Amino acid sequence: MGDVVAPDLDELRAFTARLRCVGPCGEAGLGIEWLDAVESLKSVGCAVQAVVTDDVATSIRADRRARRLPQSEWDRGIASQIALARRESPNRGGRHLGFAQALVHEMPHTLAMLQAGRLNEWRATLLVRETACLSAADRAVVDRRLCSDPDVLDGVGDRGLVAKAKALAVELDAAAVVRRHRKAVSERRVTTRPAPDSMAYLSVLMPVEQAVCVQATLGRDADSLIATGESGGRTRNQLMVDLLFARGTGADVGSGVPVAVNLVISDETLLAGESEAAQLQGFGPVPAGIARQLVADALEGETEATLRLIYACPLSGSLTAMESQSRTFPKGLRKLIDLRDRTCRTPWCDAPIRHHDHILSRRNEGATTAHNGAGLCAACNYAKEGDGWTARPVRRHGRTHLFDLGTPTGHRCRSAAPRLPSAARRSEVEAILIAQLRAS
Repeated sequence: MGDVVAPDLDELRAFTARLRCVGPCGEAGLGIEWLDAVESLKSVGCAVQAVVTDDVATSIRADRRARRLPQSEWDRGIASQIALARRESPNRGGRHLGFAQALVHEMPHTLAMLQAGRLNEWRATLLVRETACLSAADRAVVDRRLCSDPDVLDGVGDRGLVAKAKALAVELDAAAVVRRHRKAVSERRVTTRPAPDSMAYLSVLMPVEQAVCVQATLGRDADSLIATGESGGRTRNQLMVDLLFARGTGADVGSGVPVAVNLVISDETLLAGESEAAQLQGFGPVPAGIARQLVADALEGETEATLRLIYACPLSGSLTAMESQSRTFPKGLRKLIDLRDRTCRTPWCDAPIRHHDHILSRRNEGATTAHNGAGLCAACNYAKEGDGWTARPVRRHGRTHLFDLGTPTGHRCRSAAPRLPSAARRSEVEAILIAQLRAS
């Protein structure tokens, strides 16, 4: 590096501010040079983040070890702090931490290529991922053979890079690759995530031979329906989806969804034609027209539909109470928190709610109330209970639920519950209530 001196934090922020001022170049050739330079900058930034991430983890562990905390506490919450700093979920924070440790301690040539701008973050991630099953010594061999000479991967696409890494992994430790495959099979699962236009992606992680078999079977049977004139005007892709639904649920597509879903919709939207979107728990916003159609289909079909009243603050729309159909208050309170928070309340984490947490802990005399309760995923709840974390609910009369979260490094952030659907029009009684709330 010669006499080059690393910038301090203020210089980095000043340069970032200057970079925001960059606009159109006005010349294609110069624009291409800019793209190349900024891509290199992104790679260097990734390398810096990896080095700093590992240093943060090392410093936190050393501090906890020096304070003689139990070893089980040394790593708790580190990934969550990294995630908050990078504005990402704790799951992604854990990946960033593992990526950084692999580069800094086991893959110095890959790190050097990142620092030189010759490898981007995604391609470095592929190398880390494909060598994760190897010992540190074998991983170092792959790192040296693929990244010590930049020309080895020059012009090689992502698939080619993965193929090279896999081939070396098998050559160095075939048994480790087999064990990794067996572990992957044990982690097969089904997940969903939102898609545009009120659709959703259903993802199935399974052994490749099973996936190919499922797709081939659905395609064959869809072709058969088309050939016999029984498609009902549906395309091959539409038929494959309908067949998958029918075989997975045991019900015809037209008979509705045979499992419980929570659709939160205001009375004005449901009954008076208002346009505010509803909320489908586990999915997100659903346009008013589609939500009304879902309700109508459920009522007209064989699916059992029930209506549960929930009450929102007329000023903010935040959920305040719910009509309980259970004799046990804790169960009703958990349901209320689920409907209010929707997903994990940690900033940038949208994982499903698994724990109903006391924001101010019970050992600090925190009450079991909606105000002191929050829905969290398991990882965020365990992290919050670690050394140095603080949390407290914030009183905001007539506004959405809020709590304050503090990290062991002294950084703070706030989590506000999402606004629920509320009536667009207000009755005279509601207007009086709003006036009283504002006056108090």
